Amino acid sequence: MSLILVADDDRDIRDLVAFKLSNAGHEVVAVEDGPSALGALADRLVEVAILDVSMPGMSGFDVCRSMRSEARTASIPVLLLTAKAQEADVQTGFAYGADDYIVKPFSPRELLSRVEAVLARSRR
Repeated sequence: MSLILVADDDRDIRDLVAFKLSNAGHEVVAVEDGPSALGALADRLVEVAILDVSMPGMSGFDVCRSMRSEARTASIPVLLLTAKAQEADVQTGFAYGADDYIVKPFSPRELLSRVEAVLARSRR
């Protein structure tokens, strides 16, 4: 079981992702915005962070950049979850340090597969 942070301002998506991950045996910390994501990371060290790009207060890009700048969170895999599907958006996500980029709408099964893949890579 892994501890996974899910940050998304859309309650339905946040709940869906948390439900799918919980059913797969993971523990989930779910928050609604970027500042809350950073607060959760200060409280508990997660194994993966799933961040919505467009959140109020602080974008997923900004949370990812902040994570990469702190030694304690720099190596945590980050998956960006967003409706922004333009090539420039994807490039921006990777430039900020994301490990994967998932475009909404998404398959919950695919999301789980990608989470499992980044977990496996990070454990090597």
